[in-house]
Amino acid sequence: MNTYIAILRGINVGGKRMIKMNALKQLFASLGFSNIETYIQSGNVFFQCKKTNEEKLAATIAKEIENIFSFDVPTIVKNIEDLKQIITNNPFTKDKKKLLEYFHVTFLATAPAKENIDSITKLDFGDDAFVILDKAAYLYCPNSYSNSKLTNGFFENKLKVVATTRNWKTCNELVNIAERIMK
Repeated sequence: MNTYIAILRGINVGGKRMIKMNALKQLFASLGFSNIETYIQSGNVFFQCKKTNEEKLAATIAKEIENIFSFDVPTIVKNIEDLKQIITNNPFTKDKKKLLEYFHVTFLATAPAKENIDSITKLDFGDDAFVILDKAAYLYCPNSYSNSKLTNGFFENKLKVVATTRNWKTCNELVNIAERIMK
């Protein structure tokens, strides 16, 4: 069995698109997944199943959420080794002047086309910075992510891929949970 994480965007935020974690676990169990565990209410679900394509898993989960809860939830699935690699590859961690509490990772469902990346690298985002590597956009937002223009919507619109963001503390906790589950 392989361990995966489904990273759901926009559930349980501002009283909209509400899904209780027990209901989410039941949904995942109904899909035949095992060892299901959630982390915080914002839609981080660990599960195990036979090795399969992450994009197909994401589509299956998103479709079932829509069937049961009647709303669309963008869903990204990563295997745990990819999640660990994304954390390890954060280029901002090499700069000791940058404070960890301003780091975020925008997970991308697929690697964006080079021309789409090129179209945004020349734009001015003030003190905010980003680096895109494969299926992750690494963000540094020293004036708060909530004040940044580097939103999920921005990346989805410009890169033409599904995106969802987690702060650095959550990203690291996701790796810790994954390692515990895999033991």
